[in-house]
Amino acid sequence: MSGEVERLSTGVPDFDRLIAGGIPRGFLVAGTGEPGTGKTIFCIHFIAQGVKESDVCIYVTTEESRESIVRQAAQFGIDFKTPLEKRKMVIIDALMGLEDRWSLKSLEIEELLDKVIEAKKTLGYGRARLVIDSLSAFWLDRPAMARRYSYFVKKVLSKWDFTILAVSQYAITTSDAFGFGVEHIADGIIRFRRFVRNGILRRYVIVEKMRQTPHSLTMHEITALDGKGLVILGPARERREDHVLPARVMSKLVKAKEEKEKILPGRELPENE
Repeated sequence: MSGEVERLSTGVPDFDRLIAGGIPRGFLVAGTGEPGTGKTIFCIHFIAQGVKESDVCIYVTTEESRESIVRQAAQFGIDFKTPLEKRKMVIIDALMGLEDRWSLKSLEIEELLDKVIEAKKTLGYGRARLVIDSLSAFWLDRPAMARRYSYFVKKVLSKWDFTILAVSQYAITTSDAFGFGVEHIADGIIRFRRFVRNGILRRYVIVEKMRQTPHSLTMHEITALDGKGLVILGPARERREDHVLPARVMSKLVKAKEEKEKILPGRELPENE
């Protein structure tokens, strides 16, 4: 019996190299981060690669319309219009509340699962890829349910041969998740980040967790290019502030140490006789 792990390419070759060739088949991987960090572009690559490899491909969008995802893919040189017309993939629109077959009328987890399974049956059986962008939208008004919903999604869809990329949105003001859930049950966590360096917005990605995988532990800088999509620029350069406390904190610590080391009046040590 072979112990080799079957892996699915993410569609970004340089990123695949960070995770030993791709995401293990059947995994649920969380793509986490603040808005504008590259999560949706990464999801588009993942599905586009699935179309190329003749996988069953389903994309659930909760924060953009179906048309917006198609246009964004085209911006990066990826054609979603043709496979949609040829029924090689399905985009489930959970935003617009349309009456067509592949739209959700509400952000209820049961409706999501029913629609995803219906799409899988329609497209055919076999290896499948699913993007849920974002899964956290289904518990925004009930964050305490995040873990239960995430576990429910993983348990139900694991029987349908899905490899899942589930987006978890983080608040831009606090960098906190809208309810902790998917990260705890996920087989992998890909963290997208953003910082302003010298007045320029820079984006980064790091693999925080990937079971059964000797993955990179280094943060890499990324960018998005028209006609190409997500590009790995290389390992992030080490900065002094990555491992040194901020000056304000250091100043407080030094003052506290000085106060602690002062000999209080009247408590001087006596000279040796």
